[in-house]
Amino acid sequence: MIIRSKAPLRLGLAGGGSDVSPYSDLYGGNVLNATINLAAYCSIEPLHRPVMRVNAADAGVCQEVSLGTGPVNSGALLVDGVYNRVIRDYGPIPSPGFAITTYNDAPAGSGLGTSSTMVVCILKCFAEWMGIPLGDYELARLAYEIERKDLLLAGGKQDQYAAAFGGFNFMEFLPSDMVIVNPLRIKDWIISELEASMLLYFTGRSRFGGDIIAQQQEATRSGEKVAVEAMHRIKQSAIDMKLALLQGDMAGFASIMGQAWEDKKKMAGAINNPMIQEAFDVAMGAGATSGKVSGAGGGGFIMLMVPPENRVAVIKALSKLSGKVVPFQFTEKGAVAWKL
Repeated sequence: MIIRSKAPLRLGLAGGGSDVSPYSDLYGGNVLNATINLAAYCSIEPLHRPVMRVNAADAGVCQEVSLGTGPVNSGALLVDGVYNRVIRDYGPIPSPGFAITTYNDAPAGSGLGTSSTMVVCILKCFAEWMGIPLGDYELARLAYEIERKDLLLAGGKQDQYAAAFGGFNFMEFLPSDMVIVNPLRIKDWIISELEASMLLYFTGRSRFGGDIIAQQQEATRSGEKVAVEAMHRIKQSAIDMKLALLQGDMAGFASIMGQAWEDKKKMAGAINNPMIQEAFDVAMGAGATSGKVSGAGGGGFIMLMVPPENRVAVIKALSKLSGKVVPFQFTEKGAVAWKL
């Protein structure tokens, strides 16, 4: 028997950062995101020996460790974190040992929620194997606790819920880690127009957003006026963009995205850099109207709004840089698992 799982990566369309504590605890957060046809993958194969054989291509780990009654440390941080939490909360695995393989369609630090999506994906695979009845909320909440509380990795809450639920979602983040996910029913023609009007450009450089997130958290704790007011506007942009999206107002959608990017750059100095700015300048010069970095900033993927008639010109202009345009489509499905 083999157990497999898949969880979609997401684009953070608006409101990103307002889902990060302490801002969400003090003021509440709003995020608009959507999953795309890039994903994280996991496979588990039961073994008759008491070992965990890890092949985590996304983490660069290929290792075999012995299994006992206690926690494991294979060097694959996310795999270890999920396994240790699962055996603690739900008891032993159904076989003496297992082989686990994970990989991702996008590199770590790309701004598409890769790490959090991978945690959801691994957890979904274990839940399928062990018969753990986790709904979408329970799956996302447990993945969040593993990543943020067990492993102490910096970040927010939106990625886990996007991976678990899938589709276009307007999310509300409240004190005490309460999350409300509002799935949006977007007309097919609006999704098609958005896909025609958006480019996803990978800068070629991954970044790890812990330092940027730490700066944002400190700005909130210290009450830094410019940063906190910018985050208030970013939070509001999720509400405004949701309305523009539901109405199919691409011009309004693009304008909101552009203003949100200006506000985001006020949150921490490392969010923008010459490489990112060059990509923006080249794209705007070729006919793009606005854009923003997906995720914490500093690198990874840039979302660009481009009138469809300018699409080819913008792609040609960006092809002269070191990054690349990555084709994508929006998807409706969240994390899934199955057995072979």
